[in-house]
Amino acid sequence: MVAAGGASVRGVGWGAVVLAGGRARRLGGVDKPALVVGGRTMLDTVLLACAGAGSIVVVGETRPVAVEVGWVREEPPHGGPLAGLTAGLGALPGPPELVAVLAADLPGLRAGTVGRLLDAVDGDGGTDGALLVDRDGRPQWLAGVWRCTALRRGLAELGNPSGRPLHALLGGLRAIRVPGRDTEVADIDTAADLAAHSRHTGDPVT
Repeated sequence: MVAAGGASVRGVGWGAVVLAGGRARRLGGVDKPALVVGGRTMLDTVLLACAGAGSIVVVGETRPVAVEVGWVREEPPHGGPLAGLTAGLGALPGPPELVAVLAADLPGLRAGTVGRLLDAVDGDGGTDGALLVDRDGRPQWLAGVWRCTALRRGLAELGNPSGRPLHALLGGLRAIRVPGRDTEVADIDTAADLAAHSRHTGDPVT
């Protein structure tokens, strides 16, 4: 694992797990993390938003990226986001106190987004984490910051993570809900999502 920048927010160490191993079936099976939106790949956008982390692990196929990261694959390959999170947590050194758990298809994510999530968790010792919600209060499970101990405890209780949705774990944790701003919450699952993001932001897609 290679360090990727600073190691704390308000003195609390944190790391990041970025999930980039999906098949993107609803987007025609393209290499979704490599799609260039607004001048950079969606994966690089998410990694740059985590540049203050003490360590970053990407779960997916190795590729050139904008910052130094560690790489790991879920078991089995394409075993789903919960299997990816399990692999990513296992590859984080430390482990850190807080872990940002993020999808690689969030072109509106910024460092300030992650900072608000970190601040929410760091400011409330009674919570397990914080995640973004949209204007209707719906959670974005793949845009959150969590206490590593809570994630590990929950995974141990769940057992085999393969094929299980992420909210099977995160839905049972105590989370602060942080309202998303502008396009922070929007992930890209379909061609319509991609077109809507481009129309809203003016970001070219290549």
